[in-house]
Amino acid sequence: PTDKRVFAIAQAVEDGMPVDKIHALSGVDRWFIYKIKNIISIDRRLRTVPLEREMLIMAKQHGFSDNQIALACSISEEEVMAMRDAYAIHPAIKQIDTLAAEYPAQTNYLYLTYNAMEDDIKPEKGSVIVLGSGAYRIGSSVEFDWCCVNAVVTLKELGYKTTMINNNPETVSTDYDVCDRLYFEELSFETVREIYIKEQPHGMVLSSGGQTPNNLAMKCHRHGLMVMGTSPLSIDNAENRFKFSRLLDELGISQPQWKELTNTGDAKGFADKVGYPVLVRPSYVLSGAAMSIAFNDTDLTTYLQKAVDISPEHPVVISKFITEAKEIELDAVAANGELVVYAITEHVENAGVHSGDATMVLPAQKVYTETRKRIKTIGGEIAAALNITGPFNIQFLAKDNEVMVIECNLRASRSFPFVSKTFKVNFIDLAIRAMLGRAEQPQFKEPRYVAVKAPQFSFSRIIGADPIITVEMSSTGEVACFGDDVHEAFLKALLSAGFRLPEKGRGILVSISGDQQRYRFLDEARLLHEMGFKIFATEHTAEFFNNNGIPSEMVYKISEEGSPNVLDMLSDRGFDLVINIPRSYSQHDLDDKYVIRRLTADLSIPLVTNLQLASLVVQAMSAKRIEDLHIKAWDEY
Repeated sequence: PTDKRVFAIAQAVEDGMPVDKIHALSGVDRWFIYKIKNIISIDRRLRTVPLEREMLIMAKQHGFSDNQIALACSISEEEVMAMRDAYAIHPAIKQIDTLAAEYPAQTNYLYLTYNAMEDDIKPEKGSVIVLGSGAYRIGSSVEFDWCCVNAVVTLKELGYKTTMINNNPETVSTDYDVCDRLYFEELSFETVREIYIKEQPHGMVLSSGGQTPNNLAMKCHRHGLMVMGTSPLSIDNAENRFKFSRLLDELGISQPQWKELTNTGDAKGFADKVGYPVLVRPSYVLSGAAMSIAFNDTDLTTYLQKAVDISPEHPVVISKFITEAKEIELDAVAANGELVVYAITEHVENAGVHSGDATMVLPAQKVYTETRKRIKTIGGEIAAALNITGPFNIQFLAKDNEVMVIECNLRASRSFPFVSKTFKVNFIDLAIRAMLGRAEQPQFKEPRYVAVKAPQFSFSRIIGADPIITVEMSSTGEVACFGDDVHEAFLKALLSAGFRLPEKGRGILVSISGDQQRYRFLDEARLLHEMGFKIFATEHTAEFFNNNGIPSEMVYKISEEGSPNVLDMLSDRGFDLVINIPRSYSQHDLDDKYVIRRLTADLSIPLVTNLQLASLVVQAMSAKRIEDLHIKAWDEY
């Protein structure tokens, strides 16, 4: 079964298949199938009868959203909303009964329902609503919940009542003692608007919960809902790829060459002009969804359609992809367009890896002083141009002493907890104070220790996925660790994320595409040999290493006859580590290299697929032994 099975059941009901037959084929209980049948029955009525008050009430009582009703009736969501307002059809606030009806429930766990006549509680006027991060998924996880909880803590310290809207029971923000009121509801505009009307708050904080609440900014603005901090108009100017790229041009800030997508022909013309590879970038998306690097016309056509499908209401921009560039991030807080605090973090991996999958180092160790100054200056110029008040994140490329901007998000990034804990300055606390007109300038020095944030992947649990990191995020967790230097911090983070270091004398498989990449790994390959590891390599990599004085034993590819064979050695656990570096970040066919990566993940053998990361792994293993890693509490640094 897949996650699409429920839609197949709905289609079967729609086609008239008997409930008993659906039950026999799917194994789904008849009770659920009848519920699906009820939904389809109401949907049919919505499509065939005029939408009047009684019909609208029935649809709402059966859980239909304004958008679903609009689709069924071939009208806009705005029209359905206006109709509800005209008929005074609004949900009631109810308390979740945590005492099984044995005693009167006095809980701050609330929900909305159309199956009630009156509210259980009175509005808490003047409170501040904080929108949570919603369901945990790739790109939106506990980092944003940390931001939401710290936003609530600061608001309480400043004397405000707090209301949280979130529907994820895994979060700390939905704990009973975090906020004054919790609405256990979805993060849709319809729900947020109804709660706003009921509560009449001082304002709403959208910038701490990640991309999901940030996407509601313009709708909230258009309907008069007070968004605290940076104006939704500025948020749109940053999130809309076309508007932001145009703004950078107006400010004279360098960026990769770009063009807004109008049609496939124009896109191919742009690619021919600037040369492949090009980056396809949709707007208002989470975790780099549908962002792709195209290396030819076929790639470009495929990726453009994917981007339009996932973000149909917003423009898609294509830009020149800069190869061999370093990626650097600025996490910052501003007040009325002026920087309050900032942190500059470098990625270990070159550009082409999503920031959520990248290994991050703070303070940056390999960024020139002049580059740092330029990044701070650009951050200040963008903050002023967008009149930012609150948190924001800018991603940069640095190559040949030139600094270019990739994108800007006017919200807390997933690295805000990381930079806050590293600098011991709470960026979210400062952001909330800035939103309330109480901006404070923190006093701190860049630490002498180093922090490294390493991603954690679950490829072994995702059948068939190519375990490689690209511009679209795939990590499911991350770990940050401190050390006296980058090698110590990196090894701690790597080990904490579940990576096992190879044992001395054991085999390491190295398969690197292209002599240029093999040459860059030459010093690290020599270190592996000096550390006593036995190097195995695929044909051309083994030939390159041996020609450069590094002993390595060739292994035959899976599709080749001969021994030793990669498949046999992987199955027999002949390798403690696999370093498999593809030629590019393009789509990977089901070839030998993919099969090696996939089998390595399935067998839970440590795998590295990025050249810069592989180099740091080897350098750190050479510089530090396990016993050199000091165990300290956070406050000891």
